[in-house]
Amino acid sequence: MARNVQKRLGDVLFEEGVVNAKQINEALKKRDKGEKIGEALIRFGFCTDAQIVEAMEKSLGIKKVNLQLLYIDESVLKLIDEEFVTKAKIMPINIHGRRIVIATNDPLDFPTIEDVRLRTGMNVETVLATKNDIDTAISRYYGFSKTLKSLGIEVKDEKQADEKFYDELLNKSEVDVNESPIIQLVNQILLTAVKTDASDIHIDPTDIEFKIRYRVDGVLSTERVLPKVILPKLISRIKVMAHMDITDTRTPQDGRIKTIIEGRPIDLRISTLPTVRGEKAVMRVLDLSRDNKGISRLGFTEAETELYTRLLSRPNGIILVSGPTGSGKTTTLYASLDQLNRDDVNIITVEDPVEIELEGVNQVNINPDIDFTFANALRSILRQDPNIIMIGEIRDAETAEIAVKASLTGHLVLSTIHTNSAVKTLTRLVDMGIDSFMVASALSGVVAQRLVRVVCPVCSVDEVPSLDEMELFERNNITDVKTVKRAKGCDVCNGKGYKGRTAIFEMLDINESIIRLISNHAQEYEILEHARKNGLKLLVEAGLEKVKLGMTTVEEIMRISLD
Repeated sequence: MARNVQKRLGDVLFEEGVVNAKQINEALKKRDKGEKIGEALIRFGFCTDAQIVEAMEKSLGIKKVNLQLLYIDESVLKLIDEEFVTKAKIMPINIHGRRIVIATNDPLDFPTIEDVRLRTGMNVETVLATKNDIDTAISRYYGFSKTLKSLGIEVKDEKQADEKFYDELLNKSEVDVNESPIIQLVNQILLTAVKTDASDIHIDPTDIEFKIRYRVDGVLSTERVLPKVILPKLISRIKVMAHMDITDTRTPQDGRIKTIIEGRPIDLRISTLPTVRGEKAVMRVLDLSRDNKGISRLGFTEAETELYTRLLSRPNGIILVSGPTGSGKTTTLYASLDQLNRDDVNIITVEDPVEIELEGVNQVNINPDIDFTFANALRSILRQDPNIIMIGEIRDAETAEIAVKASLTGHLVLSTIHTNSAVKTLTRLVDMGIDSFMVASALSGVVAQRLVRVVCPVCSVDEVPSLDEMELFERNNITDVKTVKRAKGCDVCNGKGYKGRTAIFEMLDINESIIRLISNHAQEYEILEHARKNGLKLLVEAGLEKVKLGMTTVEEIMRISLD
């Protein structure tokens, strides 16, 4: 590192063309007391965290790492305290003999490096990571480590648990209930979920331990494995927060938590399930601070936007959104309600449960325990003079029949249904016992959808399609495909190659010819063949269109098992 002693961060960023001299001088003059130049440049918007790391890597030849994927030896956390690493913006990673490896976004901060050497008595090796990556790692590792230490769990040998010791520890009275180790552990689990943009948290018991898993962009991965002896207290704490019965461990329960995490309003839907190895809990994470406005954010193409807007503009009829669990159906319904929400209409929803509260919309939770089902709720709703009705899900013939009658009496009805394609929805309603003529008369349109991961814009690369891929494109009438994106993995996408998700759609407009086919009891394949001739785009075709546009990959379309 001696060759870089005379360099400073500002010099490197200037040489690499990231910032100019005027910006550096302004940041130096206006930065807060104790604020590093890199932090000031980012705060003033002169550069990004990722640009700093990229410039450092290119100029100094120092290795860049992804802390989300890197194995961090938790014994190294004992050598440097949390207060210091938080202030210095570094993350200790590992120990090699008498050498400690730290991640930093400023390897030219020699005072900090010297401080680490004096504190540990070791030589210091630096690697590069973004500030955000470092902050997340500090929160994940130091937070968990400190909490587990409070629980008496040694991270090096966490499977060898003394049950009596844990019982005594977990049952002792606390001076401050907010400092309870179990409360800290739950808070840390939720904080990590928010920082990693997880949609679900799974707490899964095994024989001698339990796993904490997060679903990010639709894919589950294990974050922690902890001793099973603390699982009952952990589940009890979650139940207390969700106003559930902590004494009942033998029946499934549902609950809800509203909280603020990292300054963001978060809504958590809790579900517990008794298994042979103990209670399992799943928490659905809804970030209410995210943009949930209108249908423009759903991922519709221009043609799909035009068709769906036309369906929503009709004064009556049923619009059904179909797909498996986790395909974004509810998101589409909420975006539709936001589009329709005006002062001159009365919108009432019946849901199980209400996921996001919408201003100006009358939302109703069903309660099967008191026989307040979808069907019973709908009967009451129809006496409330609604213009638009949203039903969380059509599950049975009774609900379907009431929805059909509501549409035929002048109401616009939105709902979801579990079918694999748009055309299969028609036969599913008939199989439920709804007369085919009624289905034809009531239904306006069906939208089948799936969620696919969006390829990372930073690390993805363009490649020529393989022969198998070209055959796949040709078979689905996708022409003129010169290149396709390949997912690689980088710091921005946590090494996954994908960042975020978008939806693909199969839209069936119930026009006059489709109505005649349904009324005449046409077979499913006949309806599909006719719809295809009239422009119906199948889900796989919609997915491959987004591959052609560079939004996702062929592998991702195949992953969601579209035939």
